[in-house]
Amino acid sequence: MKARLSSMLNQDREEDPSSNFLSPLLQRLAQRGQVCHYRTGTLLIQEGDRDDTIYILLAGRVRAYSVGDKGQEITYGVYGPGEYMGELSLDGGARSASVVTIERCTCAVINRQAVLEHIAQYPEFAFELLAKVIRRVRSATTNARQLALNDVYGRLIHMVNTIAEPAGDGTRVIRERWTHKEMSSRLGCSRAMVSRLLKDLETGGYVRLEPECFVICKPLPTRW
Repeated sequence: MKARLSSMLNQDREEDPSSNFLSPLLQRLAQRGQVCHYRTGTLLIQEGDRDDTIYILLAGRVRAYSVGDKGQEITYGVYGPGEYMGELSLDGGARSASVVTIERCTCAVINRQAVLEHIAQYPEFAFELLAKVIRRVRSATTNARQLALNDVYGRLIHMVNTIAEPAGDGTRVIRERWTHKEMSSRLGCSRAMVSRLLKDLETGGYVRLEPECFVICKPLPTRW
């Protein structure tokens, strides 16, 4: 198993020398697990379940989310290679969110016992794990603040300012073209509201919707 994982990581580095996406300690932990491949749409973690495994993402992307009683969804984040999911269940509690693959993924799957053995051998990994949990808590706090204190348009501005990248021509680009359903899940609102806001912004010349991305043509107004 260690040989297969090392071979995979080395192959990735040959294709892209900058793709050393696992820290040394996380790579050693991944080598303790089983490498598994998943199709798009596979539910890795079900909210409310009790399980003690964590998933280190080696390839692909996943989405962490929750579903309300009426079927509405809220997305907590989309994660790529080098991230890991399920660490909050190491305390023996229920899963706090669901995680689904949004493209073909490869993960190293590690159980709680293997994590404890890893920490015993490399105590410094406990600080790395703690730092990860702190970052997730800070992100959750920011999301809660946005939902409680901002209207939908305010949350849209915050999302754009967080993820849009300068394009070099004075515009900014969100390089992934989300569906209105995906955006509504991220913003905690209805698809109809997202459609109306984007249509108004496009009519005003603030955004341009292209097949594979969103282009922010000029700074968005603070209020709408």
